[in-house]
Amino acid sequence: MRPHPRASPPTLPLLALVAGLIACTDQRSPTAPAHAALEPQGLLAGPPLDLPAKGQYIFRHWTFGDEPFWTDTLRLNAVIEAAVSPATALAVGLKVDAERLPPGFLASADLTSPATTVELLRRDAVVGLEADVTADKHIKRLGITCALCHSTVDNSVTAGVGRRVDGLPNSDLNVGAIVALSPALPAAVKAVFNSWGPGKYDAEFNRDGINSPVVIPPALGLRNVALETYTAEGPVSYWNDYVAVTQMHGHGSFSDPVLGINIQQTPDRVTPVLPVLRAYQLSLDAPAPPAGSFDPAAAARGNAVFTTTARCASCHIPAMAFTDVNLGILHAPSETGMDPVRASRLKNHAYRTTPLRALTRHAPYFHDGSAATLLAVVEHYNSFFGLGLSPQQKADLVEYLKSL
Repeated sequence: MRPHPRASPPTLPLLALVAGLIACTDQRSPTAPAHAALEPQGLLAGPPLDLPAKGQYIFRHWTFGDEPFWTDTLRLNAVIEAAVSPATALAVGLKVDAERLPPGFLASADLTSPATTVELLRRDAVVGLEADVTADKHIKRLGITCALCHSTVDNSVTAGVGRRVDGLPNSDLNVGAIVALSPALPAAVKAVFNSWGPGKYDAEFNRDGINSPVVIPPALGLRNVALETYTAEGPVSYWNDYVAVTQMHGHGSFSDPVLGINIQQTPDRVTPVLPVLRAYQLSLDAPAPPAGSFDPAAAARGNAVFTTTARCASCHIPAMAFTDVNLGILHAPSETGMDPVRASRLKNHAYRTTPLRALTRHAPYFHDGSAATLLAVVEHYNSFFGLGLSPQQKADLVEYLKSL
């Protein structure tokens, strides 16, 4: 029996976009306006920008007014000031936008001092965190944005420091460990958060109390993919809304009668920006595989295996963004040998077929991260479906998946 959904209690906070910021074509959130977005006062200065550009600002910098939760309730601003050095921040997967720093900053900075982290926040250089830093270098207010979980950097300066790359999941980000730093949380909740590990997040824990995190998915390559979440609850604006209100604790409104959620807040800092946020997300193309990352000849052979012997294309339909969810098809966990817990917690009780995009850039695989490599994915299906693939066919199939 599915646990009865309940409102999110303030002592069980969760953050940022997990299973979310995900795809759709023309569908809208149940609370999204049908007309063009109303630009929130003070959102952007200067001349009018196109929708994706405005959406980029929202994706990177818009907190939806969540600062009271992260500052007043969790008191993470005080924790950062006292105990989070840049070295610590990088160790838990936070990323630094090098383009926000002056030349030579890192070479001369004390990376073991929390004061340097405060300075990075003052310069708006910590990806996904927004802070109001006072003249005497104290963090007055702290909030989080979509980019915390769904952006990374290219490591062009050093590991964790470089130019922003929006849409790829931050697979190094230990969301649970970061939230567990809060002195406001009980020990039992901290233990749950600390159990998640890097690159995973549970967007329902504060609703049903079940601990079953999933891999943070990519938020790019979303065009022409309907119902892109693991369990297909809704399109991109639905999940942006859900996460912004129930996970980031932004000041907005979200309603889903099936889940028993009806949160209405005024002013609503979420609903008006959903269309422009969606426009930016749909503008993010999946990156091409890195040069030399796969064997073209083997990939060509693997393509043939994909469409014939391995039967992958029966669900990962190439002409439909590699997913049959566009045909309205979902799969019971027993159909594909998947862990059933996640599906049992949501309203569809099934999984959608994962679109295949930039696969070399966001391991591990499956919703629960149970396949560490693409070969492990192939081995799972070869065993579950009794495909009888040879070692050469498996290797060729992996090369084809790397090419996507």
